[in-house]
Amino acid sequence: MHRVGESKMNAFVLRKTSATRGAGEDRCQLTDGHNRRMNSPDATTPRIELEDGVVTLTLNRPAHRNRLEDADLRALMQAFDRFNADPQVRVVVVTANTTGQPRPVFCAGYHIGDFDGPDHDPAMFERVADALANLRAVTVCALNGSVHGGATDLALACDLRIALAGIELRMPATALGLHYYPSGLQRYVARLGISGAKRAFLTARPFSAQQLMALGALEEIAPTPETLQASVRQLTSEICALAPLAVQTTKQSLNEISSGRMDLAAMRGREQLTASSHDFAEGRRAFQEKRTPRFRAE
Repeated sequence: MHRVGESKMNAFVLRKTSATRGAGEDRCQLTDGHNRRMNSPDATTPRIELEDGVVTLTLNRPAHRNRLEDADLRALMQAFDRFNADPQVRVVVVTANTTGQPRPVFCAGYHIGDFDGPDHDPAMFERVADALANLRAVTVCALNGSVHGGATDLALACDLRIALAGIELRMPATALGLHYYPSGLQRYVARLGISGAKRAFLTARPFSAQQLMALGALEEIAPTPETLQASVRQLTSEICALAPLAVQTTKQSLNEISSGRMDLAAMRGREQLTASSHDFAEGRRAFQEKRTPRFRAE
């Protein structure tokens, strides 16, 4: 597994090596063209690791509670473009570096100081959250700390969430005097229901992990960081075992339904595409032969 900083992302190429798990499977690695592991400074734009089709994207400003700065948002948009262009990327895990924090914070939200910066783009955060929601790959948020402000929308933009016990989610937009952007409000309603969304925005009260679980916003609450990592590994392994074409097209259709953009003709087209695919034929053969299918995303 290789760890890279965003400042050198454009120099990196995807290299495949034979995996040891079975025939026909590949291990994907990010390298700088020389197969060297890269070290990141203590605080950087998000770190990216890729192994076995799973990207781990780590927010990496622990001393500042992993706040998101304009440079981070630009780095995320560039990374999302790369993930969408790479068919080997099956799952993206979003997590944070909480090293040295007295209480773990996944992300404190957008850096308020950047609101007045000369290069501030008021629509940039919304574009990042929307791009995350619309990634081709399945997205998993590993909430290894509390999450605040705009970062809550990044967590909700992911397809699935697993949280560390004791975390909180808080949206202080109205406490700061801000009406939140439309797609973020839509995601809150889609994930937490209208009652949960109203509680979040009209009271600014935090949600505990147990409350998020009761609302259906979490897949699991992990008691320790170690069990959180194990649960994320198990979940991503199960996702990667599914037929990629079926997963990706189904995700696209579900996103459209959730956002009120349902296109029946497009959904029928995706249904027909998968019905005539190699993967569906392989899945049926594997079921009949009682073996693990070897999907090819075609």
